[in-house]
Amino acid sequence: MGDVSLSFSLSDLPRLELGGSRFRALPCGALFWEEEATLLLADLHLEKGSAFAAKGWLLPPHDSQDTLKRLLAAVERTGARRIAALGDSFHDRRGVHRLPDPARALLARLLGMADWLWITGNHDGDSGAGMGGTAMPECRIRDIWLRHEALPGSMEAEISGHFHPKVRVPLRGGRQVARRCLARAGERLVLPAYGAYAGGLFVDDPAFVQALGCRPDALVPLEQGFVHVNANAQGDD
Repeated sequence: MGDVSLSFSLSDLPRLELGGSRFRALPCGALFWEEEATLLLADLHLEKGSAFAAKGWLLPPHDSQDTLKRLLAAVERTGARRIAALGDSFHDRRGVHRLPDPARALLARLLGMADWLWITGNHDGDSGAGMGGTAMPECRIRDIWLRHEALPGSMEAEISGHFHPKVRVPLRGGRQVARRCLARAGERLVLPAYGAYAGGLFVDDPAFVQALGCRPDALVPLEQGFVHVNANAQGDD
């Protein structure tokens, strides 16, 4: 039997509106800002594997390459002209120096394909900018703030990361499965962690209420729609 491949157009992807702009959500966890031709993602945590290995916790050393391959596929699919990485792109400030050659080559290729905006995070600071692009603590594009961590009490449109949101999706028979998701509270959106080894925090955790002012809805992006778990439907266990 021959190889079978499936392809989906950008217009098939689920769409959301925020701050007067239109976005397409990719199943990989990235968000494409249509009017700005900008791909947004958060918490790549590159070289988390090598950071853990230094502590004696051995993990396969391929997390950075896997993460960047998925990012390359997202850039090629969307045609993004700018990449906005919303903080913690590296697991620590020395991570950029530990990148193995294949992952370093992938990152260099990505830096050559699009303008790169590094929003600084609590793990990595501005370390990624040493390879190219521009680093800053936060940025406003149109009417939307881009930052690593949601600003408590903010009433403005905002896209952030930091919390690695995930949600319990109910299945038949009373079972549940955990999935990375976007967390939305009004005009504020928290992106899922993009990194291969990044963990997650359930959206019913009190940390989300502290950051966003309420328990957020959870949106799990699929190829042709969202699995939407309403805030009121989330369990407290």
